[in-house]
Amino acid sequence: MATLRERLAGGAPLVAVSFGDDDAEGEAARARALGVDLAELRIDWYRSYVPGDVCRAAAAFRAAGLPTLATIRSKAEGGYWPGDDAERLALFEAVIPEVDAVDVELSSAGILPGVVAAARAADRPVIVSYHDFEATPGEAALRATVEAAVAAGADVVKISTMARGPEDLRVLAGLLLRYDSMIVIGMGAEGAGSRVFFPLLGSRITYSAIGGRPAPGQLPFAETVRLLETFSPGYAARRAAGGDA
Repeated sequence: MATLRERLAGGAPLVAVSFGDDDAEGEAARARALGVDLAELRIDWYRSYVPGDVCRAAAAFRAAGLPTLATIRSKAEGGYWPGDDAERLALFEAVIPEVDAVDVELSSAGILPGVVAAARAADRPVIVSYHDFEATPGEAALRATVEAAVAAGADVVKISTMARGPEDLRVLAGLLLRYDSMIVIGMGAEGAGSRVFFPLLGSRITYSAIGGRPAPGQLPFAETVRLLETFSPGYAARRAAGGDA
């Protein structure tokens, strides 16, 4: 079975679903049965930030055989983390060995080097992310963001911006085609198609919802799977093989 690092490097796209810590064992079993490719552990949604509790929730998903991606999203980029940077870095450092990859925002400059260092020490890939819930910046600004994320140590760069129309989608598609190892998402109703068609152009992960707190324009998991099975033969083949291809 390919590792998450190998899957992020190429092949069929991955469909991720975000989870909090409510009934981690039950949610993990359900996600595994549905064929979720990747469990995004949204630790900023958790009821407890005690490292032992966070690691136990992560272990439930790994025990179910699901690859895991941990993030503790900052309020500045749409998250719910209530603590300070020192607490967030310590929690990242505790959970990184228990997950398969980690996502940290480029804007979290105070903790970004520490998160990257902890991930390198544990041999975990790092997604460095950028979110804009208001608009899609111009091409030059987005290129500068990607270059800064790569320079900061990203294995994969995630760009997620609000799409207001076709021109924004053209800008995002051009960015995706220009760089390797990217996740590119157009948020909102105008960007919903990007969650299916950008993976066909190389975007490594698309995010979907099973209940929870869907992002703007995010599609339900079952609908995402149906559309990808229709348009991506590689994804359909992996689903038919039980997700292990």
